[in-house]
Amino acid sequence: MAAVITGLGVVAPTGVGAAEHWRATLAGELAIRPIEAFDTGRYATKLAGQVSGFDVTEHAPDRLAVQTDRWTWLAFAASGMALADAGYDPSAHDPYATAVILGSGSGGNEFGQREIQALWSRGRKAVGAYQSIAWFYAASTGQLAIRHGIKGPCGVVVSDSASGIDSLGRAEGTIRRGTGAVLAGGTEAPIAPYALTVQMSGGHLSTATDPKDGYKPFDRAANGHLPGEGGAILVVEDEAAARARAAPAGYGVIAGYAATQDAHHYRTPAPDGRQYSRAIELALRRAGVRPDEVDLVLADGAGRPDADAAEARALRSVFGPHAVPVTAPQGLVGRLLAGGSALSVATALLAMRNGVIPPVGNLDDPDPAYGLDLVRQPRERRLDTVLVTARGRGGFNSALVLRACSVSTASGSRRG
Repeated sequence: MAAVITGLGVVAPTGVGAAEHWRATLAGELAIRPIEAFDTGRYATKLAGQVSGFDVTEHAPDRLAVQTDRWTWLAFAASGMALADAGYDPSAHDPYATAVILGSGSGGNEFGQREIQALWSRGRKAVGAYQSIAWFYAASTGQLAIRHGIKGPCGVVVSDSASGIDSLGRAEGTIRRGTGAVLAGGTEAPIAPYALTVQMSGGHLSTATDPKDGYKPFDRAANGHLPGEGGAILVVEDEAAARARAAPAGYGVIAGYAATQDAHHYRTPAPDGRQYSRAIELALRRAGVRPDEVDLVLADGAGRPDADAAEARALRSVFGPHAVPVTAPQGLVGRLLAGGSALSVATALLAMRNGVIPPVGNLDDPDPAYGLDLVRQPRERRLDTVLVTARGRGGFNSALVLRACSVSTASGSRRG
């Protein structure tokens, strides 16, 4: 029973909508800029990837907007686009035939910030009734299920930046167990004073003041990452069911997934990268794919010399030096926590659909010591098998193998 991705929705600093995101990514447009939501004068980190031109009223009624945080607003938008792209209406199916399984890294930051400030400045009676349902990690999952009347197996996966991939792994398992369709992926909005303070405490954020000097995966000048908001939500379906309803041509099949744990440190990944490479090897094995069959790797690209070196060692141990093209477009948008790995999967699917590898984001001077074939310019290539990887703070390692659909679910094709 194959799990095919039939729809995707993107809300990212590179654009609202998959087409705009893909255009900006291929063009290498840096979407990092000074934080606009609040005064960063007392913060060491002053830059972030922010979604421009987003109007919640276009994606949710006022009654939902006042009950929810910005990260859920972004999920409303991305899920609406994904469902429209797939031509899938949950209300047209048995409510138990659809599920929502999203990744989350930080919850409702802006809403929580506002309510905490109200508590300390005006007392407990100033805290709104929706605080209890807007901030927590499962809020977007629950709101999407309620909005669309979805009663299948729903849940949330919390594994920091690996969460987006992990949600898709859970979605594939849910399809295997008989659910017809799953909304998976994730969005984040972690750009608020408290949220930024928490991220800074990890010691991994860049303090650059020029966006070009900020998040630079695999660059000699790498100095940490920058935060970002947004992400992607994808419609995952049982391939036979998608074909039966004459769904649009699928983007790709989830062929293999694996996750491991470093069990090393709550902030820093293990320097040897062994559990990271093990996750990759397990995902490939479950997909029935040899390393030499992989056409592209979308890497985690942490943007720190130590983490990038460990990732390079892990990739070389699986594929060999310079054996497979490697990219990390997220240098353009920042690290979006759960939304970041979901966005990487969406980008991989667009690359497969269009036959073009996007370049590493914001890479000027790649370190040859990494021994990787780092993509510097858009590279045309047939992409039948793509590996997407992610690591999360706390030692999480996740890998997802995507394969081209062997048979289209419907006639025709789409291009991002």
